[in-house]
Amino acid sequence: MTDTALPVLITGASRGLGAALAEALAPGRHIIAVGRTTGALEELDDRIRAAGGQATLAPMDITVAEAMQQLCRSIHDRWGGVGLWLHTAIHAGPLAPASHLAEKDLDSSIAVNLRATARLIAYVAPLLGQSGRAVFFDDPQGGEKFFGHYGTTKSAQMALVRSWRAESLKTGPDVRILCPRPMPTATRARFYPGEDRAPLADIRAEAARLLPEILEG
Repeated sequence: MTDTALPVLITGASRGLGAALAEALAPGRHIIAVGRTTGALEELDDRIRAAGGQATLAPMDITVAEAMQQLCRSIHDRWGGVGLWLHTAIHAGPLAPASHLAEKDLDSSIAVNLRATARLIAYVAPLLGQSGRAVFFDDPQGGEKFFGHYGTTKSAQMALVRSWRAESLKTGPDVRILCPRPMPTATRARFYPGEDRAPLADIRAEAARLLPEILEG
């Protein structure tokens, strides 16, 4: 069980799974919600408060190192650390053949999906200490046709996380990788336009399903 006395940090909290998990975790907890869309974060704040939680909104771009440094320093100064970090932020580069990847799209995918994740691990690890928990979410698109921008960088992100998990087995923090079911998110809509969304898992229901894997053990 994670420590409810310490806040929960969610990077990528403004929409999709990150927002749904913020709501699911809200009762009795303080959520630090990081995202780029101020309006969406403000709406999330209303839902968190309605669920009995509290929120600190951080409308920031995770690729800006100085902003993330300031955020983590502020968390340390106010609370001393975090008990749980959920990283759901992602950049969905456009589908394209491997021979036609756009350099700017590949650079954006690397910046968000890999470089920012590596930087955040370095910044957040001291806040988690030995007893905290970090949770990441896999999406195994690497190697599928036309997923060069997204799949390559998402696979690299997961390789980095698996390395951190192996390194932390004896010392902490507890690093977990979960695999959500396909959901009708904006990211998926970009990859599968025109898809019948009815069979996809409801985002809030999927957050509820994942909650025991996030909190227990």
